[in-house]
Amino acid sequence: MGKRLDLHNLLCGALGSENVYYEPPENIKIVYPCIVYERTKIDSRYADGIPYLRKKKYTLTAIYRDPDSEIADRLSELPTCMHDRFFKTDSLYHDVFTIYF
Repeated sequence: MGKRLDLHNLLCGALGSENVYYEPPENIKIVYPCIVYERTKIDSRYADGIPYLRKKKYTLTAIYRDPDSEIADRLSELPTCMHDRFFKTDSLYHDVFTIYF
């Protein structure tokens, strides 16, 4: 694992559908429930000024209409996935996570 498409497939499995979007353009019609994700940075560990470990950091946003949805629970069970915040807007629930992959 480690490639973005591996992460994409992992998220599809956690969601239980193909409604997973990587940096979707504004003209895409998003189907809910879904997960929207983007790469936010690359974290590196250094020894003697040389990077020896790199992990890409992604922000995931689970968006859904059902307030009792278990999507956030399933995402929080993924390795290195941490919940950042929750908010509701336009009758949609949003759980935002960070994952290193």
